[in-house]
Amino acid sequence: MLKRFLSYYRPHRLIFTFDMLAALFVSLIGIFYPIITRQMLNDLIPNRKYQMIIVAGVALLVLYLVRMLLNYFIQYYGHIMGVRMQAQMRSDMFIHMQKLPYSFFDKQETGKLMSRMTNDLNDISELAHHGPENLIISAITIVASFVYLCTIDVYLTLIIFVCVPFLLFISMALRKKMRNAFMKSRVSVAQINASLESSISGIRVTKAFTNADKETEKFEIGNEAFVEARKEAYDAMGKFHSGTTFVTDVFNVVVLIAGGFFLYNGRIGFGDYSAFIVSVSMFLTPVKTLIGFMEQYQSGVTGFERFCEIIDAVPERDAAGAVDAGVLGGEIEFRHVTYSYGEEENKNVLDDVSFKIGRGKKFALVGPSGGGKTTICHLIPHFYDIEQGELLVDGHSIEGFTRESLRRNIGIVQQDIYLFNASIRDNILYGKLDATEEEMIAAAKRANIHDYIMSLEKGYDTEIGERGVRLSGGQKQRLSIARVFLKNPPILILDEATSALDNTTEILIQQALDELCLGRTTIVVAHRLSTIKNADEIAVVADGKIVEQGTHEALLAQNGTYAELYRLQFRENLT
Repeated sequence: MLKRFLSYYRPHRLIFTFDMLAALFVSLIGIFYPIITRQMLNDLIPNRKYQMIIVAGVALLVLYLVRMLLNYFIQYYGHIMGVRMQAQMRSDMFIHMQKLPYSFFDKQETGKLMSRMTNDLNDISELAHHGPENLIISAITIVASFVYLCTIDVYLTLIIFVCVPFLLFISMALRKKMRNAFMKSRVSVAQINASLESSISGIRVTKAFTNADKETEKFEIGNEAFVEARKEAYDAMGKFHSGTTFVTDVFNVVVLIAGGFFLYNGRIGFGDYSAFIVSVSMFLTPVKTLIGFMEQYQSGVTGFERFCEIIDAVPERDAAGAVDAGVLGGEIEFRHVTYSYGEEENKNVLDDVSFKIGRGKKFALVGPSGGGKTTICHLIPHFYDIEQGELLVDGHSIEGFTRESLRRNIGIVQQDIYLFNASIRDNILYGKLDATEEEMIAAAKRANIHDYIMSLEKGYDTEIGERGVRLSGGQKQRLSIARVFLKNPPILILDEATSALDNTTEILIQQALDELCLGRTTIVVAHRLSTIKNADEIAVVADGKIVEQGTHEALLAQNGTYAELYRLQFRENLT
C-alpha cells in the first residue's frame, strides 16, 4: 500500500524535492540557536565581545528571515502538492466508478461514496503534504540535536536518550487501537452522509407525508453512532497523547537532575548546562511533532484504505477478443438464460428463460411485480453478467461485443427518469454529445416537447434543477424521449415508461413513443395492457419464468394469466 501511495508523488517530483529541501534547511537553521546560545554564554558574554554579540544576533535574525520564507514555501507549495494529489485520487476514483458494474451500485449508498471522495481524500491530502515534511524536519532535528548534545557531554546525552525506547513502546502499543478507532469513525461519518443524502433527496416526500420527525429520528441514530465512534477515537487519542506527553515530560526531569549533578561535580560549565537545556527543548519539539503526526498518519492511512477499497473494486471487463458491435440490426434471442443477484441462495430472478425477438419487432413483457421483467431489460445492455445460458443479438453472443459498443445500439426510457442538474439543451444532447442544433431541435419536435421549450424565457438554455424538479412528470418523460430520438438506436427498451403518468399525459407521451418505436426492435415492459395490445408478441413473466407467450388475441384465447390480468384491468377501467 505504501508503494501505491508514493506513486501519487511521481507527477509532483519537482515540487516535492524543493519542499523536502526547504524542510531540510528549516530543520538545520533550528540548530543554530543553541549553538549561538552556547557560544555567547561560554565566550562572547564572559569576554565582553559586544561587537560579536551583535554580529551573532544579526546573523541569527537573517537565518530566521530565510526560515520564514522557507516556511511560506512549505506551507503554500506543500499544500498545493497535497491538493493536486487529492484531485488526482478523486479523478481516479470517479473514472473507476464509471467502469464499475450495476451490481456495485446496487450495494452502495450515494452518501457513503461521496464521503470517500471528500472527507477521506481531504485527510489523505493533509498526510501527503505534512507527512514527509514532519518526518524530514523531525528526523533531521533529532539527529542534529543528538550530535550537538554529544559535543557538550556524551554521557549526559546517553542518559537523556534512555527515555526514547519507552516513548517508542507506548507509541507502537497504542497505534493499532488508534487505527481501528479512526476507521470506525470514518464509517460512521459515511453513514451520516448517506442518511443526509437520502433525507435531502426525499425532502418533498417527507413534507408531503409530514414525517419530519421520523427523518430526524433516523438521522439522530446515525448521529449518535458518530458520537460513540468519535468517543472511541478520542479515547485512543487521549491515551496516546497522555502517555507520550508523560514520557517527554520525564525528559525534562532527567535533564534537570542529571545535568544538575554534572554541573555540581564540575563536569560541565554553566554555559554548557544552559545550552544543553535549550538543546533538549529543541529535541523534544520534533518528538512531539512526531507524536502529533501519528494521529494524522492514522487518519490519512484509514482514508487511503477506504480509497483503495473503491479502486480495487472489480470493474466491468469485456471478454477476451470482444469486438466493436458496429450498427446492429436488432434481432434478440434469449437461450435458457438463468440469473440471480446473489442475495438469496437458490433464488433465481430468471430461471431458464428463452424467447426470440425479430428485427424491428415489438415485444412486450407483462406480469406481476418482481417477476423478472426489468432484469430481462437490464441483461440486454449487459448491465449484469448472465450466469447460465446465452443472450444473442443478431445471432452473436453479447459476450463477443464490447459493452460500450453494445450500449450505443440501445436506447432506454424508464419510469424513473433521471435528468441532470443542467440545461434542457445539455440533457437532450446527452443522447448524442456531438449533435448539431438542428438535430437536437428535430429530436425535441418528435418528442412533442419543442413547443413547450420555446415558451420558456431561456428556451433550450433553461436550467431544470436537480433531477428536473422544475418540470412536470410528462415533460421529464418527453425530454428523455427526445434524448433517445437523438441517440437513434436500433434497439429500444421501454421499462414502464408511462405507468406513472395520468391518462391525458400518457396519450401524448404514447404518441411520441409510437413514433420512437418505428423501425426499431422494441422491448416494452407495461402494466397497462391497453398500451401493448398491438405488440407483435407478448410474454407473461412470473417468478422468473415465461409462463405464456403469443399475440394479444392468442393469449386472450388461452384464457390464462394474461386473460385474467386483462379482464381485471378492463373491470377497473369501467369502475
